[in-house]
This record gives sequence, structure tokens and C-alpha cells, in this order.
Amino acid sequence: MNRRQFTLRIGAGGAAAWLAGSALAQGEPVEGRDYLRLKDAVAVAGGGKVEVIEFFGYWCPHCAAFEPLLEGWVRKLPADVNFRRIPVAFSAPQEWHQKLYFAIESLGQVPTLHGKVFTAMHANRQRLDKEAEVAALASANGADGAKLVEAMKSFSVATKISQARQLAQAYRIDSVPTLAVHGRYITSASHAGTPERALRVVEALIQSSRKG
Repeated sequence: MNRRQFTLRIGAGGAAAWLAGSALAQGEPVEGRDYLRLKDAVAVAGGGKVEVIEFFGYWCPHCAAFEPLLEGWVRKLPADVNFRRIPVAFSAPQEWHQKLYFAIESLGQVPTLHGKVFTAMHANRQRLDKEAEVAALASANGADGAKLVEAMKSFSVATKISQARQLAQAYRIDSVPTLAVHGRYITSASHAGTPERALRVVEALIQSSRKG
């Protein structure tokens, strides 16, 4: 799979039960088939939590299709798992949507606007590549459109773009959506077979990372 041709087949006790009841039900995931192990581990945040990252792009239809499933899964994560999203750009025009996500995040508007961006772009066919369009979307959903546009131009967002680029390179991300686990593993629907199966693989890798 390359950057231009994404071929995903979309179609204490509580945490242990969450993991055992799902990941292992379909058999142990197989390295090299269901997931890849990185040759060089990527540094993760401290605090004793297992880090899970979704690499995505607002411009990606497969990410849009995956989002509702992922959102429901994230809400059920155990307390010792830290989940975050990293927007990816494989071309200069896609950097605009990287800025959009980080601006949404900086304003604390991910719960309000993140899913709305996917809907606008992939259901309503809006490009959201102009300031006026971004501001209008924010305003229509109860956010401050002017502040969102201004945040997209901020130094902090520019810094996050640079950090995201470095992180994607470290994880060797060449397609989205891709899920990374604790600096060691990556998987996707292309590897695991389906989006649902990819999440089960992530659960098994969380368990492995916790033991490690």
C-alpha cells in the first residue's frame, strides 16, 4: 500500500476482561501479518500508560468511515491507556487539514468539531480548504470560527505540525488510518483484515505492552 492508493477493506479486573473478551476471541495476532513490529522503538510519553496513536487525515475517506467505530472503541479504553490522534499529510495541500485538527485540539473542540469535519468533507462534499469555510463550519456547531482560523496560523500549531511529521516518519507511516501501539507496533485494516479486527489486534498489543 502506498501513499496515493489506500486500499482498506472497510466493510485490575475490568481492563483484563476488556482485553481477554475481544482480542483473544479470534486467536492471537500474528506478527508480520496482523501487525508490524518496528525495528527501532519510538519514544513514548511517561506516566506508566500504554500509548495508542491513530494516524489519520481528514482528506482520507477510509479515516472518515473508520471514525464512528474508533470513537466508540476509544470511549471504552481502560484508564491505563493513553489515546491520541496525529493528522498526517503526504502532500502540501493536506497540511491545511493538519493545521485544522491541531487548531481544533488546541481550542478543546475535538468532541464538538472533529466528527463534523469528516461529515462536512465526505458526506456533504465540502472541501474545507478556505478560511471562510472553516469558520462557517465552526460557527454552525457552536464554536468560534474566527478563533479557530486564528489558531490554525499560530506558532503552537506550526510546532505540532513539525512534531507530527517527525512522529509519522519514526513510525514509517505510509497510509492512513494506521494505529500505533506504545512505540513498538503498527497495524491497520489492511494488515488485520477489517477495521474491527484491527482494533482487536490493538487490544492484544496493549496487553503485550502492559506486560512488557
